[in-house]
Amino acid sequence: MAFGLKKNKVLIELDAAELSTQQIRLIKSINAILANVVTTDSEEDFFEGSAEFMRMCASLIKQANFAENLKGIDGIPYAEQALEYSMDMLTEHITNSKVVHYDN
Repeated sequence: MAFGLKKNKVLIELDAAELSTQQIRLIKSINAILANVVTTDSEEDFFEGSAEFMRMCASLIKQANFAENLKGIDGIPYAEQALEYSMDMLTEHITNSKVVHYDN
C-alpha cells in the first residue's frame, strides 16, 4: 500500500492482486463515503454517511480473505468475532472520549 499527496488529492495505492472484485468495489465506496463524511456540512449526510461507512467496513471485514478462507475449516466465526472485538474497542474509545492523532 502506498500513499501520496498530489495538490489537493490524497492518492492511495493498493495491491489488488488478492482482492475480489467485490472487495475492490467496497474499498472504493468506503473511500468515497469517508471523503463525504469528513467534508459534509449536512447533519443528515454526516450521521447517515457515518453509519453507512461503518456498515461498509463491517461488510468488508466479513468478506476478508482470512475470514472467508477459514469459515468452512473449523467453524469458528472469525469475521463476527473480529467485529465484536472491534465494537468493544470502539465502545471503549467512545467512553474514554479520546481522539487518536496519526500525525507523522
